[in-house]
Amino acid sequence: MSKVTEMLRLSAESDKAKALLSLELLMDKSVGIGDHSTSDFYNNAEEALRMLVDADDRLTALEKYFRVNIHDKPKQQLNG
Repeated sequence: MSKVTEMLRLSAESDKAKALLSLELLMDKSVGIGDHSTSDFYNNAEEALRMLVDADDRLTALEKYFRVNIHDKPKQQLNG
């Protein structure tokens, strides 16, 4: 895997993790969100879902067009 495709995969995986966490917090821990209106709640849920779908689409495209195995773990490198 090239450095570019690895970076793109990691970026998409990071966005996916953020989206899933946001949705989990909105669904299971909404009491901790604070003084947000219902509209804010809906907007946050929609935004998290869009981020999740976008990340999944990016991972699928990397797998389809660049044969990136999205199930590979990144290799640890020490610099210096």
